Order: sequence, then structure tokens, then C-alpha cells
Amino acid sequence: MFKSHDIYSFRTRLNIIFILVLAGIVFSSMYFTNRLVKKLSEEEKRRMELLANATRYIIEADDGQDISFAMEIIEANTTIPVIIIDENDNIIGYRNIETKGKTADDFFKRKLQAFKSKNPPVEINLLSGEKQYFYYEDSLLLTELSYFPFIQLFIVIIFCAIVLYALLSAKKAEQNQVWVGLSRETAHQLGTPISSLLAWVEILQDKNIEPKLIREMSKDVDRLRIIAERFSKIGSKPAIPMTDVGQAIAKSLNYIRKRSSDRVSICYEQPDEPTMLPLSEPLFSWVIENLCKNALDAMAGAGTINVKLKQSRNHLIIDVSDTGKGIPKRKFKTVFSPGYTTKSRGWGLGLPLTKRIVEDYHNGRIFVLRSDADSGTTFRIILKTTVNPVFFTFL
Repeated sequence: MFKSHDIYSFRTRLNIIFILVLAGIVFSSMYFTNRLVKKLSEEEKRRMELLANATRYIIEADDGQDISFAMEIIEANTTIPVIIIDENDNIIGYRNIETKGKTADDFFKRKLQAFKSKNPPVEINLLSGEKQYFYYEDSLLLTELSYFPFIQLFIVIIFCAIVLYALLSAKKAEQNQVWVGLSRETAHQLGTPISSLLAWVEILQDKNIEPKLIREMSKDVDRLRIIAERFSKIGSKPAIPMTDVGQAIAKSLNYIRKRSSDRVSICYEQPDEPTMLPLSEPLFSWVIENLCKNALDAMAGAGTINVKLKQSRNHLIIDVSDTGKGIPKRKFKTVFSPGYTTKSRGWGLGLPLTKRIVEDYHNGRIFVLRSDADSGTTFRIILKTTVNPVFFTFL
């Protein structure tokens, strides 16, 4: 059975294994195809040598000598383009070259240069002491076969991408259904004890119990109600009323202050004027609380959390900084993956939830702005001042 903090590592290993298997298939195919191309190239070279010998036989044959077999050898070559030249680079003959619509002299000169760059010539030594040279180009079959590994690689990559996309989409849809169902059932199950607790608070008030105790119990019951409300919103379209973002953040920070160590200092900087934006306050307060709780864990209960809200022309920017142990740069994107956690307990869902609330419900962005070992991390949230929310199935 896997622990929650092992889920991401296990999934990463599976991805690595998948990539290695794919690479093995592709490289094996390329290796055997290249071997086949090399063998065919050697075979074509031997055919050119046989063709050269047949040509020399015809040139040096006496009158009346049977040259039909040599002619059959020459005529059997219907695929390999050939140019024959003498010692002075004068073109004597050619075969399997289409010249229709071409200027002969210039065309053959360009062809000859191309042939020279591809294959070494086959030399013919005649009895007269003269020499001729056979230059040839790879056949169409060999040329197409040499491109086959790259075409195959492209097809395999496209196929794997489609399969991977289909699997991930199906898996994500299944996870969405499970999480939405689980979240709504959790909200439903919390409803009954919350109602009961509210009734008990009223009974205790009638019993003249210490007022301070009643107030603290009421706060905790309200907190449970907020948590149940958050879970009930998962998978549904939440209300996005115009909200003062600065005040919403302040409320979340006040909640964190009351439940953090005296050794933790939480500082908040915001503009003097209200910062109004379409916002689901119950969900967005979850974002701030998750970031602050991660900061508290990173600082081991002692340090400073700085939250800064600033407004640019078209965006609201929220920076949440801590003085904790930092995040390695290679993990900047990984921390938002479900199942990733550095803690021995927990499911690693806090930051993925945060990312989905910011991006799916508020069309914003969240990312690690900077992080240094043992000096802290800054998460940045960017929200558009004009928001047209696009709703997806949450989680």
C-alpha cells in the first residue's frame, strides 16, 4: 500500500518507465532500419559494379560476340539513376533519369555534382587504357527507406500522445467524479452534526455557561459550517459576487493568526482603496489559508509570513512570502501536482486545490515566483481586474 507522499514519486517512475519503453521501441526500430538501409546500399553498390562490368564487356566485345546477357544486366536496372563520364568529366551516357522539360547540359551538370556528393564512383578500366566512371544515386526505395525511421518516430509519438491524452482524460474524469461525489457526501455528512452543535450552543447559552466559552464554541461551529460550504461548492458553479479582495484576504489572515504560534509574525500590505473583483470568497479564503499553512510547515512554526496585495493596470497581484526552508527550482511546478508532499502525513492536495480555485474559478494564475534554500519562498497569484470566469468540473 502506498503512502500519500509516495504517490507522486510512483507516478513519476511510471512515466519514466513509459518513456524508456517508448525510446527502446523507437531506437530498436531505427537500428534495424538503418541496418537494412546499409545492406541495401551495399547491394546497390554491387549492382553498380556488375553494371560497370557489363558495360565494359559490351564496349570491348568483338564483332559478332554475343552481348545479350550483358544487355539484360544493363536493362534490369530500372530503379538506380546512373551517369557515365570519361576521364575529362564528359557525360557519355545515363540511365533512369527523367529529363523531360529540362535543359540537358545544365541539368546533367547539376545531377552529376549531386551524384558525386552521395556515392563514390565505380571505375571501369578499359583495355585501351582509358577509364570511365559510373556515378549513381540511391534508388527511390532506398531513399524512402532511409526516411522511414523518422516517419515511424513521428507516428509513434503521435500515437502515444493520443493514447496518453485519452488515458489521462479518462483518469481525470473518473477522479473528478470520485472527488466531487466524496466532497459532496462529506458536506452532507457534516450538515447533521453542525446543526446539532448549533442547537447545543443555544442550550448552553440558556444554561448561563461562561459567555467566552460559548463564543469560542460558536466560532468553531461557524468554521465547520464554512468548511462544509467549501466542500459543497466542489463540482458546482459558485457565486462570484463583486468582493473586496483586500478584506477577504484580511479575514483569512486573521483566522491564521489566531491559530499559529506566537513565534510566527504575519504581515499584510494592501492598497488604501478597496480592490473590488468578482470573487468566490469561501473558495478564495481556502487559497490564502492553504498558502499560509504551507508557509507555517516550511518555517517549522517560527518565522515571518508576508502577504502583499498590489494593483496594476489590469491585474491584482498577491504575493505570499515566508522565511522557510525553500523549494528546489526543479520542484517549482511539481508542488502543484496532486499527491506531491514533503510531509509524512497528508495527501498533497492543498496546492493542487489552490491552483484549481485560482485558475479554474477565477481565470487567474498561481506560481512560485522565487525560492531560496533556507531563506524562504514567494508564491504569486495574478487575478485579472476584469474577470469572465470559465467553469470546469472542480477537482
